[in-house]
Formats: sequence, C-alpha cells, structure tokens
Amino acid sequence: MPIGDVLNNGIEGFNRATQGIERASAEINRATIETQDENQQAQQRQLQGARPEESVTAPVSQPAKIDEALVNLKVEEFNAKANVQTIRTADEALGTLIDIKA
Repeated sequence: MPIGDVLNNGIEGFNRATQGIERASAEINRATIETQDENQQAQQRQLQGARPEESVTAPVSQPAKIDEALVNLKVEEFNAKANVQTIRTADEALGTLIDIKA
C-alpha cells in the first residue's frame, strides 16, 4: 500500500473521530441541559406547594443517554489517537524514504 494512501486514511479517520467527538460532546451537553431543566421544574413545583406525587423527576432513561455519550466520546478519543499514530508512522516512513533517496 502506498504511503500516501496510508497517510490519507489516517487523516480521514482522524477527521471522522473528530466529528464523532463533536457529536458525543453535543449529546452530553444536551442531556445535561435537559436534566437541569427537569430538576428546576421539580424544584419550582415543590416551592409552589405541589403534592409530592405531582412533582416532576428526571426520567430514568436520562442517565443512559449521558452514559452512552460518554462511552462514545471515549471510543472516538481512542479512534483519534490510533489515527494520529497512523499519520505519524506514515510520516516517519516517508521521511526515511526521502533520507534514503537523498
């Protein structure tokens, strides 16, 4: 496989990992804001004297969203690191070839 192809694959993989990191970060942010909003609503109802059974609690699925997004964030971090190593290796190989030919 030509070194240029390896380098391009590493760059494309790094770009995909960066996009995945952005998506996971946005999902974490969105889930955190939703949780904060729901907690504020529950506090407001309690302050207004609502009965306990009427108070709003965060849905059970909420932590799963954050957990899944955190896992995706970590996976994309590993993908980015692997692709950076691919780019470095291709760069070193290219540098070695240039040194040999020079």
